[in-house]
Amino acid sequence: MIQSMTGYGRFVAELPEKNVVIEIKSLNSKQLDLNSRIASVYRDKELEIRNYISSQLVRGKVDVIVTSESKDGVGERKIQDGLVKSYFEKFNQLAQELGVSNVPALELALKMPDVWASDNQSLASDEEWDKVKQTLEKATSNIVMYRRHEGEALDKDLRRNIQTISDLLASIEPFEKARVGKIREKIEAALQEFIESDKIDKNRLEQEMIFYLEKLDINEEKVRLAQHCKYFIDTMDNEEYAGKKLNFIAQEMGREINTMGSKSNDADMQRIVVQMKDNLEKIKEQVLNVL
Repeated sequence: MIQSMTGYGRFVAELPEKNVVIEIKSLNSKQLDLNSRIASVYRDKELEIRNYISSQLVRGKVDVIVTSESKDGVGERKIQDGLVKSYFEKFNQLAQELGVSNVPALELALKMPDVWASDNQSLASDEEWDKVKQTLEKATSNIVMYRRHEGEALDKDLRRNIQTISDLLASIEPFEKARVGKIREKIEAALQEFIESDKIDKNRLEQEMIFYLEKLDINEEKVRLAQHCKYFIDTMDNEEYAGKKLNFIAQEMGREINTMGSKSNDADMQRIVVQMKDNLEKIKEQVLNVL
C-alpha cells in the first residue's frame, strides 16, 4: 500500500520536572528535506534525532520540533546575563560602524538563541533521554500512521483514474476502424476535385493510401499505454516507496497519449484523448504526494 508524504505526529512525555513535546510535520518534496528545532537541553542529541527520523520517513519536507516545558514552580526560565551583554555590545558596535541610530539593541539581544534558559540546562540522566527517545518513536509512529491513512485515499483515487484511462482506451476502437473509411473517402474526394478519375493510377493510389494509413496507425501506442497502466498498478501493489517510479510511468503514459492524439485525425478520437489527458493530469498531481 502506498503512503502519502503529507502527515502530522505529536506526542508528549511527562517527566517529573517538565513535559517534553515532540511534533513532526511533513509535506511532499523530491527528496528528504529535514528541518529541526530542538530545545537546547537536547541539542547534543540532534544528530541522533535527525538520523532516526530520516530512517523512518525517507522522503518529504519534514519539520521536527522538540520543546521542553517546565511544570509550575519548577525550572523557571532565567536570562543568561553574559550572553545578553555580548549580543547587546555587538549590536551597538555594528550600529556605530554603519552609522545607524535608534537601534533597539536590548530588544534584539533578548530575541537571540539560548538567551532564555531554564534552571536545568543539562540532560538529567540516561533514563530521561530514554523517555524522550520513546516519545520521539511514538511521535514518528503517529506520523507514519497518518501517512498510511492519507495513502489509502490516494490509492483509491489513483486506481480510479487509471481504470478510467483504460476504459477510454478501449472505447477508441470503434472510432479507429471507422476513421480509415473516412480518411480514404476524403483523399479520394480531394483527388477527384482536381484530377479526372481516368487519369488516376489506382495501384499507385492504393500503395500511397496504405503508406499514409500505416503512419496513422495507433496500435503500438495502444499496446504500450495498456502495459503502462498495468505496470502502474503493479508498482502500487508491490513497492513500498513507489512515488518516484510512479511519476516516471505517468510520464511514459503521457507520451503514448500525446502520440495517439497527434495521429488520431478524428474528432471523436480526439475527444477521448482529451479525456485521457485530463485523468493523467490528475494522476501526475497525486503522484507528487506519494512517498
